[in-house]
Amino acid sequence: MKKIFSGIQPSGVIHLGNYLGAIKQWVGLQDQVDGAVFCVVDLHAITVPQNPVELRQNILSVAALYLAAGIDPEKSIIFVQSSRPEHAELAWILNTITKMGELSRMTQFKDKSQKENAEVASVGLFDYPVLMAADILLYNTTHVPVGEDQKQHVELARDLATRFNSKYGETFVVPEPMIRKESARIMGLDDPTKKMSKSASSPLNYIGVLDDAETISGKIKRAVTDSGNEIKAGPEKPAITNLLNIFSEVSGKSVAEIEQNFVGKKYGELKESLTEAIISYLAPIQKKYDEIIRDHDGLEKVLSDGSQRAGDIASKTLSNVKEKVGLGL
Repeated sequence: MKKIFSGIQPSGVIHLGNYLGAIKQWVGLQDQVDGAVFCVVDLHAITVPQNPVELRQNILSVAALYLAAGIDPEKSIIFVQSSRPEHAELAWILNTITKMGELSRMTQFKDKSQKENAEVASVGLFDYPVLMAADILLYNTTHVPVGEDQKQHVELARDLATRFNSKYGETFVVPEPMIRKESARIMGLDDPTKKMSKSASSPLNYIGVLDDAETISGKIKRAVTDSGNEIKAGPEKPAITNLLNIFSEVSGKSVAEIEQNFVGKKYGELKESLTEAIISYLAPIQKKYDEIIRDHDGLEKVLSDGSQRAGDIASKTLSNVKEKVGLGL
């Protein structure tokens, strides 16, 4: 019985890398597993400062994108993390068996705290992986579809599940990371040595899933390229490789096929065709998103129903955990 859990933070713009590397994958997985839970992880978002008004809108926007992309609430559970108090409660219990050294070795905390200054980074940012472990373990998750950069956090969830089971008896399913290897990593348009990121300092780094045609065109025109003029992928051409990988993902053609189509052509011609391909690829998602986000009551009902279904599972897990550790009467 394969059960999956994953989620995206409602902070900043959901970009093409998020969609291709996560949401698109989830849409396919929901038909291949025995249970799928997809969460808008807003508690994780507030580990760094957020504008409350923007955060509320972003929560609804991410949920609407899930639906617009094809995640079916009849097949999958879609809900907002903060609507289920079990997440925070289990995280606290897991904190009591988590070692400080384990959290201090987390590479994402190191990276983010260096940007923010480690002395002023929040305890929530430090403790983020324990909340993520709670997210996963509440739903008897067997597999967690994540990017390579989140694999370390899933490993912690595995360690905590094993540690708890060893101390208190079989309680948690020990989850496995599910890394999508066949998809090329989508890198920044302004710096192809770093992945596309919604927290990038410049919007020229990414293509937002909701960017309009004019914005997409402008960003692709300004995307960095490599020296020379041959349109061919390879380690010596990281910028062109990235553009070809994106083209491949949105067109369904192989990189080799695209290379063949552009033999003897210029970078500008590649960018023009790529722009058209991205706009065409995103158009149906954007159209569906606009319909869903306007139906506020319908969206709220999906999230409310999802929260109730999530609670049916999470409350049983938490009740079992509390009984094992001696909490509650």
